[in-house]
Amino acid sequence: MRPSVEIGVLFSRSGSYALISEACRKGALSAVDLVNADDRFPFRLVAVERDPRGNVDQYGPLCAEILTQSAARHIVGCVTSWSRKEVIPTLEKCGGALWYPCPYEGFEASDHVVYTHACPNQHLLPLLAWAFPRFGRKVYLTGSNYIWGWEINRVARDRVLAADGAVTGERYLPIGDTDVAHIIEELKAVRPSFVLNSLIGPSAYEFLKAYKALGIQDAHFRPDVCPVLSCNLTECELGVLGDAGEGLISAGPYFRQEDGAFGSSFEAASHDAVRTIALRLAAHADPSAARLPELLQRPVEGGLAIDPETHHVTLPALIAQVRGGRFRVLDTHPSVAPDPYLSRPDRQPATTGPALRVVT
Repeated sequence: MRPSVEIGVLFSRSGSYALISEACRKGALSAVDLVNADDRFPFRLVAVERDPRGNVDQYGPLCAEILTQSAARHIVGCVTSWSRKEVIPTLEKCGGALWYPCPYEGFEASDHVVYTHACPNQHLLPLLAWAFPRFGRKVYLTGSNYIWGWEINRVARDRVLAADGAVTGERYLPIGDTDVAHIIEELKAVRPSFVLNSLIGPSAYEFLKAYKALGIQDAHFRPDVCPVLSCNLTECELGVLGDAGEGLISAGPYFRQEDGAFGSSFEAASHDAVRTIALRLAAHADPSAARLPELLQRPVEGGLAIDPETHHVTLPALIAQVRGGRFRVLDTHPSVAPDPYLSRPDRQPATTGPALRVVT
């Protein structure tokens, strides 16, 4: 019998972002099963799960519970930036590490967090660089009223203005709010080139359904003229969107193709996080006690390429559009090194694609 190494899994199985959480959880647990089926690993992983049930106030206490009532030193978990920031003080106090598998807004680097999904130079900037020459620079911004929405739209606003564009409107909804009528009415009035949607959960679903109806009424709002763009909507939410997802353009490090191993980038990032933890633990003299600084001291073959300074990873940056019920990749940057503080112009994409022309 191989010895056991405990690993924390901290995802909500209910609440406004349950579909994303379930995708993350599935990826993490599938990697646990993969490691346990592989005799080349000198240990078996045991998942120590806790479910905050969508209540942000539960993340800190449940993180502490994992780190004090089990032998787990590493936790794969959290979906929202709000919940991630809630657990960092607990990680610091207890000496634990969070492997965070969701896209986020950047401008953070913690000694106790590894960011295994994309930051803005790996999702938002490639998306805007691709969209500007194709649709224009009059942009409408909407998002959920918390860190992700605020910060993504702040960076987008700066990029739009730097490109001599215009922000035609900016509106936020509380997480879970589905009253999107005032946003639709404002869109009718300002008629942007495209919409950057940073809403999450039911708010995003209701908005996309209303926007689909608007496109049927007014041809300006069809996806080929004025599309909705996103940095966080993936395959795991297409089922609930139905036809309203058609034409959506999204950015991320992974989109499932016909032979794809994972259902979405959330699932892939969680899976890769657990696999990387296992590979690095296997190279350590005492896997059950190894903490994050020790795991990052030297490179290990396989797993994620982690920047030792910022704890972010190098990832592909893909642009894809929903066509026929699934994402079709439109543009690819094969390997983008992370730049969470947007301080490295060499890691930021240039505007690509055909320039707009006036048709008379």
